[in-house]
Amino acid sequence: MRRMMAAFIALMLLASPAAYAVQPDEIMSDPVKEGRARELSRELRCMVCQNQSIDDSDAPLARDLRLLVRERIAAGDSNSQVLDFLVARYGEFVLLKPRFERQTLLLWLLAPLLLIGGGTALWLQIRRRARSGADVPAPPLTAEEEARLAALMSDDAKAP
Repeated sequence: MRRMMAAFIALMLLASPAAYAVQPDEIMSDPVKEGRARELSRELRCMVCQNQSIDDSDAPLARDLRLLVRERIAAGDSNSQVLDFLVARYGEFVLLKPRFERQTLLLWLLAPLLLIGGGTALWLQIRRRARSGADVPAPPLTAEEEARLAALMSDDAKAP
């Protein structure tokens, strides 16, 4: 059964073509410029879908952005000039991977800081528990508790 499931999954992965939304009429005749356009399209967020690149999105706005990228490349803009143009027009949100700048510093540093802070808090809690448990010896049993324990142990010895 597992072999059949693995074969089915492998077949589905091999059979599924890459899902790009780029239409044939959008493709540039120069393969180098088309490669640049595809690379840039993978870095830009579809404003409609929001978690897809414009290269993967079928939304009309994504198509417009893909055409705009190709227009700017055809006009001779560099990759950074195209990105700067789109950021100036749509804001930093258009980038799937925001730039490391003063405005995005919190976005980039918040996750590592939370991870370090959580690890430190966990380490301090473990140390605190280890100290409190090692310093306090268990109180001795009372005579009544010792008699009950002896009775329980003798019952366990008799049980099969």
